Amino acid sequence: MKLKFDENFDVRLVPLFRVHGHDVDTARAEGLSGAADETVYDRCREAGRVLVTLDLDFSNPLRFPPEGTEGILVVRPFRPVLSAIRATLIGALPELSSASVKGTLQILEPGRIRIYRPGEEAGGAELE
Repeated sequence: MKLKFDENFDVRLVPLFRVHGHDVDTARAEGLSGAADETVYDRCREAGRVLVTLDLDFSNPLRFPPEGTEGILVVRPFRPVLSAIRATLIGALPELSSASVKGTLQILEPGRIRIYRPGEEAGGAELE
């Protein structure tokens, strides 16, 4: 999967995804620090990358429709600290690595992934 970490996502998490075979780019490396959310969203669409973010603004499918994107992953740990974010991701990575996120908005929480697919009722996949 080709990913782009939003500027609020710690680059120390890049190896966690790369070890699972994902291609990771960052908003910071692309010079998008401080860019409007719409700009980051558009760049992800243009580059064919899944947006990975802590920014709740991206969880609004009316403002940032997931259809036509490679997917939007909003990470919601119990606390927004590196260890909690890492734990949330470690729990979700097996599911993310085995299923397509294309055209969906996925909210990654400790122990579960809530998935919004346009045209369907909101649902969730419980992680084991």
